[in-house]
Amino acid sequence: MKIEITEVGPRDGLQSEKVLVPVANKIELIQRAIDAGVKRFEATSFVSPRAIPQLADAEDVMAGVSDAQDVIFQALVPNLRGAERAARTGVHEWVWFLSATQSHSRANSNCSVEDAIARCEPVRDLARAEGKRAVAAIAAAFGCPFEGVTPTAQLLKVAGALVDMGFDEIKLGDTIGTATPSQIRRTVTQLKAAHPDLKLILHLHDTRGMSLANVMTGISVGITRFESSLGGIGGCPFAPGATGNVATEDLVHFLHAENYETGLDFDKLITHGRWLAETLGHPLPARLLSAPPIGATQPLDSAIRAVG
Repeated sequence: MKIEITEVGPRDGLQSEKVLVPVANKIELIQRAIDAGVKRFEATSFVSPRAIPQLADAEDVMAGVSDAQDVIFQALVPNLRGAERAARTGVHEWVWFLSATQSHSRANSNCSVEDAIARCEPVRDLARAEGKRAVAAIAAAFGCPFEGVTPTAQLLKVAGALVDMGFDEIKLGDTIGTATPSQIRRTVTQLKAAHPDLKLILHLHDTRGMSLANVMTGISVGITRFESSLGGIGGCPFAPGATGNVATEDLVHFLHAENYETGLDFDKLITHGRWLAETLGHPLPARLLSAPPIGATQPLDSAIRAVG
């Protein structure tokens, strides 16, 4: 079975970095991921530069990767102004995002969930007029830092409103890394039952070390697309306690060990993950940047021998 991975490091990964990352490094991050076989990116966000200064250079990043072949670039488009900016670039898919809970919606978008849904209509309409594909993303789909566990009924309500608006693809964001395998199974099963033609993507964070268990559960209920970030960088500035995404290196290592195909070159991912750690100037949480892959061996002569 082929599992498709969207690399979100350039957007969700870098947005929480406290030191501004130069445009050239963002472009190189994308180019290195392409070298490792990545075909789909969440490359940037056309959010207000005042809200997330790290992503103020969205146009410059897209200009720097515009010649990439056979690659799909997504970008978050939070409002009509952002959509108008995106329309002037080479972004292929516009990602409209909203929250599943009222509290996170007010922290993340300064509006209610209902208002966020209403704001989506002009963005959707402009995407259609520009011939762009519109994709929806629901943050705090499984847990909210302010309200706790997100009720499945609430998520179904939000997803249903998006389906009614014409969205046929929705990303489910485990924004604060609280999802459990049983919750993944229950949520995906109910969404598929309610909307059989809806394409679901899991966007998982590894805050509590649950992401790979959630990946396996997602696959068992028919999910074939996941989102991850090189090095495991990332987090949500508007969700206290949120940490990085599941690391692309760790995800690919896990999938290959379980005999799933990804089309990605694991060795190159490791090389580029180490480059990213050096570029950002701090260690990254990906486990496979510090531990050898399964099956790697060490020479016996280098082992410390027991005495006695």
